[in-house]
Amino acid sequence: MSGAATGRISLVVGLGNPGREYEKTRHNAGFMATARLRERLPGEFEQIHGFSGVYWKGRLRGQNLYLLQPMTFMNLSGKSVAAMMRTLNFTAAEILVVYDDSDLPLGRIRFRQGGSSGGHRGIESLIGEIGTTQFARLRIGIGSEEKRNQVDFVLSGFAAAEQPLAAQVLDTAAAALQLALYRGIGVAMNEYNGMEIMLENNEMI
Repeated sequence: MSGAATGRISLVVGLGNPGREYEKTRHNAGFMATARLRERLPGEFEQIHGFSGVYWKGRLRGQNLYLLQPMTFMNLSGKSVAAMMRTLNFTAAEILVVYDDSDLPLGRIRFRQGGSSGGHRGIESLIGEIGTTQFARLRIGIGSEEKRNQVDFVLSGFAAAEQPLAAQVLDTAAAALQLALYRGIGVAMNEYNGMEIMLENNEMI
């Protein structure tokens, strides 16, 4: 039975850029969050190269679950996602896309059920390739800096002072994704949207 039939997510997509120079940049928050999700999930997930990306296939609650990281660079991410959706017969209702968002401050994450790209090139590509805006997303706030070019900012790493909070945000995002997989997007939205993420010493940011 497909995820569409059960109202469950079958494919989690983390957006980012391939290459070591991009590994820990703000724009790769989607990659980093899905990697943390993989560590939290039970069972074995097989790593496979295909669909112009790297994906992991495993089982969760009696059905196949796929975690995809497109290796196309951000502005062509949709090609990888669309190819996988066509081959495995997924609908937009079965996917959950995780990505960085400079419109949210560092310390916030937000689920969304659909809507525009908000200027995010990866989401623009995905919408263009699959032909709909109606797919679930988890936006990870990375903050913004008016003094810097936006492209330079998103392709930069987190500053030393930000790194403890950034790590906590990514861990929280992974927990939020896990909740969405087990109990649905609506439950995860109610739990995490609007949350002020705190460091482990309970210092609020």
